Amino acid sequence: QVQLVESGGGLVQAGGSLRLSCAASGRTFSTYASAWFRQPPGKEREFVAAISWSGGSGAYADSVKGRFTISRDNAKNTVYLQMNSLKSEDTAVYYCAARRTSQNEYYYWGQGTQVTVSS
Repeated sequence: QVQLVESGGGLVQAGGSLRLSCAASGRTFSTYASAWFRQPPGKEREFVAAISWSGGSGAYADSVKGRFTISRDNAKNTVYLQMNSLKSEDTAVYYCAARRTSQNEYYYWGQGTQVTVSS
């Protein structure tokens, strides 16, 4: 069982930066792939970025490539999302997710953290 808790959201001006953190419980978290999703106001949840269990590979949505960076520190059971050059369209609730490498879908989810970008 893995529990995820996001933090680091807030209000930022366009062009600014934020770093989100996702703290995980469970001693096997280092063997889980992780990802960030977001849900903009009035829209469906969408994929943002993903990282392998080792941190050796990642993937990004086209809308955030070059601006966002996903990383992890398995010693701290934490996944990060560094967000730079933020735009108003990045405003959303951001969710951390995790899955075992044997699973195809993300099974564990955090409660979300609000990011608001003012223009």
